[in-house]
Amino acid sequence: MRITQRAVALTSLQGLNSNLDALGKLQQQLTSGRMLSAPSDSPTGTNRAMQTRADQEAVAQYARNISDGQSWLNQTDSTLQQMLDVTRKVRDLTVQGSNTGAMSDTARQALATETASLRESLLGLANTTVAGRPLFGGITAGQQAYDSTTGAYLGLAGAEVSRRVSATESVRIDVNGPEAFGPAGADLFAVVGRIAGNLTADPAALETDLADLDALAQGMQSAVADIGARSARIDREGQINVDQDISLQTRLAEVENIDLPNTIMKLQMQQTAYESALAATAKAITPTLLDYLR
Repeated sequence: MRITQRAVALTSLQGLNSNLDALGKLQQQLTSGRMLSAPSDSPTGTNRAMQTRADQEAVAQYARNISDGQSWLNQTDSTLQQMLDVTRKVRDLTVQGSNTGAMSDTARQALATETASLRESLLGLANTTVAGRPLFGGITAGQQAYDSTTGAYLGLAGAEVSRRVSATESVRIDVNGPEAFGPAGADLFAVVGRIAGNLTADPAALETDLADLDALAQGMQSAVADIGARSARIDREGQINVDQDISLQTRLAEVENIDLPNTIMKLQMQQTAYESALAATAKAITPTLLDYLR
């Protein structure tokens, strides 16, 4: 087989171009800090990176759900605690009003007025909203859980508000009105309203009202405990979600990011190889007539 000068030149140029392409790729990786600039760089790595990024998007959505759920639960706990404080104040007034021998009509009227005012405060707290949604309204189209005048429940008691916090876990984040304050007609607001009336009209009935009020307060305390348990659960899921996010970041870095010391070493080796190839090619290719004329 006859090897011509043209064949030697083409072979040498192909080798140089190949070395130059490898050198350019290493320089590009070192500049960007990434192994993958195009899917053709590594189809398998690209597929792993896409799957990992999809997992990261899911984890980010779970993080938003967890944050929203924590805000909802914290607001519910705070509101229930405030309502319990008001309920204790109503109880104190009820006990005071049940002392039939030492209360004048004027004093009873004052107690009734204060109790009615506390009922309005309770209704206001029960209509607390989060992001425009009533805290104790369950699933409702309106912005109030209770009618501020009649005290009637406006939400849908059977519905629940929940947030998905992982691929397998959903946590309920709400407590609807009847669960927290008792069933319609015998709820907290009805009992407090009845107490306000009985303080002047029928003091003897206050003993029964007091027992009903204590039962409702116990139910509110149970709701607070339930909220606390759910809050602890969603906090645990939040920590798991953070750990998973860190794991996914590490996995993505292993696929996409370069090993800096190793890449620098490869670049130096490739540069040395390219310079050697240039020198060898210069000696292998016969000088042209133009070279002799210089």
